[in-house]
Amino acid sequence: MLFKLAMSGLKSRLQDYIVLLVGLIVSISTFYMFQTLALNKAFLESNSSIKDIVSVFKIGSFLLAVTTFFYILYANSFLLSLRQKEFGMYMMLGAKKHKVTFLMFIETIVLGAASLVIGITFGVGLAKGIGQLLMKQLEFVGDGYKAFYIPSMTNTCIFFCVLFVLSAIMNSIKLSRISVLQLVHADAQTDRVALKGNMTGLVAILGVILLGIGYVSLIYMPYVNPLIATGVMALGLITATFGTYMLFGSLLPVMIKKLKSNKKRREKKLNAFTFAQLNFRMNSLANVLATVAILVALGAGGIACGMAFKNNTGVMIDQRHIYDSVIHNPTAEEKKILNAIVFTDKLEYRYKIDDQYIYYLKEDLEKNRPLVANNDKEFGETKRVSEELPIGTFLNPSDKVKKGANTKKLSQQWSEAFKTIQPNYMYPDHEMKIVDQNIYDSMKCKESTVFIGKTGDFESLLKEWKALDELQVVKYKNVTVEELDSKYQTYSMFHHFTSGITFMGFFVGIAYLAMMASCLMFKILSGASKDSTRYQMLRKIGVRQELLIQSIYKELFFVFLVPAIVGITHILVGMNVLRPLLIDPYFRIWLPIVIFVVIYSIYYLITVQLYKGIVLPKEN
Repeated sequence: MLFKLAMSGLKSRLQDYIVLLVGLIVSISTFYMFQTLALNKAFLESNSSIKDIVSVFKIGSFLLAVTTFFYILYANSFLLSLRQKEFGMYMMLGAKKHKVTFLMFIETIVLGAASLVIGITFGVGLAKGIGQLLMKQLEFVGDGYKAFYIPSMTNTCIFFCVLFVLSAIMNSIKLSRISVLQLVHADAQTDRVALKGNMTGLVAILGVILLGIGYVSLIYMPYVNPLIATGVMALGLITATFGTYMLFGSLLPVMIKKLKSNKKRREKKLNAFTFAQLNFRMNSLANVLATVAILVALGAGGIACGMAFKNNTGVMIDQRHIYDSVIHNPTAEEKKILNAIVFTDKLEYRYKIDDQYIYYLKEDLEKNRPLVANNDKEFGETKRVSEELPIGTFLNPSDKVKKGANTKKLSQQWSEAFKTIQPNYMYPDHEMKIVDQNIYDSMKCKESTVFIGKTGDFESLLKEWKALDELQVVKYKNVTVEELDSKYQTYSMFHHFTSGITFMGFFVGIAYLAMMASCLMFKILSGASKDSTRYQMLRKIGVRQELLIQSIYKELFFVFLVPAIVGITHILVGMNVLRPLLIDPYFRIWLPIVIFVVIYSIYYLITVQLYKGIVLPKEN
C-alpha cells in the first residue's frame, strides 16, 4: 500500500521530479564517464601517454561528487517542502507519522534508483563516445578500453546510493520534527522578512566590501609570494561568496523599487504587474539567485578553464619554440618531407666540427638572421636578431676554452637563437665558436648543415612533424624522442594534458549548469500555483493573453539575467588566478561565454514554457 502511495505521489509531482531527474542524470552519467576513463586498467597500461591525465579525471570526479552531494540535499529538501501539505493531510486522515516518513523515504529511494539506472545507461554511451573522441585527439589506439566497465559502475552505484540513503534519512528526520498543524498550513507560511531601512544599506555596503576584497585577492593572487598564494586565493573565494549572498539579499529589492519608481516605465503595458511580481518574489529568491550566480561561475568557469588550457596550447608552444622544425644534416627522406611543406621562414646554416669545437660561419648567420622572441611586445611576438656577431665569440665559454682578453661570449639575442639552431642533443661535449669565411675554408673538417623552418599553421602539419621526429630518432640511435625537445614533442605533451583538462572542465561545467538550472526551476515553479490565481484574475478582467505572456517573459528574464551577469563577472575576475599556469587565460574567453549563454537561454525558454503551462488559464 505504501509503495502504491509513493508511486502516486511521484506521479502527481512528475513535472518537479523530472527537473530533479535531469540534473541527477547529467551528474551520474558524467561521474560514471570520469570513473571509466580513470580506472580502465588494461587501457591505461597499454597507453603510457594517457597516464598523465588520469589525475585530471579523478579530480573531476571529486569536484562533481562534492557538488552533487549538496545538490541532492537541497533538491530533496526543496521537494519535501512542496509535499508538506499533502503529508499533513495523510496524518489528518489517521496515518501514523512514521508511516508517512517511511513513505517519503521510499519515494526518495525510488527516484534515486531510477536516476541511477538512466544515468549509468547514458554514462555508458557517453563513456563510449567521449573515450573514442579523446583517443582520436591524443592519437592512440584504444586497446583494452571498455565503456561498460564494472568497477566504474560499482563506484558510481555505491557513491550515489549512499547519497540517496543519506538524503532520505535527513528528510525523514526533518519531517518527523514538524507538527501536523505546520504541515497542513505549509502553504500559508510567509517568506523571510526583507531587510529594511538602515540595515539594508549596511548589508549592501558590507557585501560590496567583501566582494571587493574577494576580487582584489583573486586579481593580485598570481603576483604574491607563492607561499601565501593559496591563502590569498582562499580569502578571495570566501569573501566573494559571502559578498554575493549579501548583495542579492540587499540590493535586488532596491533595484526593483527603482524600476517601479519610474512612472513612464511602470505604466507601459503590464509593467506595473510585472514589477509587483518581481517585488513579491525577491525576498524568497535572493538566496537562490545568489546560489545560482555561484553555480554559474563554477559551471561556465569550468568550461572557460578547460578551453583556456586548450586555447593556450598553441600560444605557449609558439612562445617556447619559434621555429617548427630544426633538422641537422637532413637525409633524403627528411628532405622529401621538408620540400612538401610551405615555410613562411626557412633558413640554412653551414658548420664544421672537430674534436673540441663546432665552427659556425659568420657570413651565413648574418645573411640569414633568425627570429627570436620580442620580449618588449606581447607574448608570441618575434623579431629578427639585430645584434652584432664578432668573429671568435663562443656560445658559452667554459673551462675548456682558453679564456683571455679576446674571449667573448655571444650576445643575448644570438644566444637565444642558438638554443634553436644547436639543440642540446647535438654534440653536447663541444663548444660552439663563430669564424669567418677564410678560417672556415682553411679547415679540413667535414661540412654539415642545419635547417630551421617556420610555417603559418603548425597544427595542420602534425603528421609531418611526427614523421620528422621519428626519422631523427632513427638517425641518432643514442637519442630518445623525448631528448629531441622538438616543437612537436612539446606540443604532444601539452596537448595530452590540456585535452584532459578541456574534457573535464566541459563536462563538469555542464553538470554544474544542469544543477543550477534545476535549482532555479524548483524555486520558480514552486510558486507558480500561487501566481496562477493572479493571472486568472487579470484574464477575467479582459487582459489579453499576449500581454500576460510578455509579462512572464520579462519577469523570468530579469530573474535569469541578474545571476548570469554576476556569475560571468565572477568568471572574468576568477580566470586571473590561472596566470601562473597560462600565458593568456583570457585568450578566446568569448567562446565559453557564448556556450554558457546558449545553454542558459535554453533553460530560460524551458522554464518560461513550464511556468506558462501552470499559471495561464487554458483558452477555449
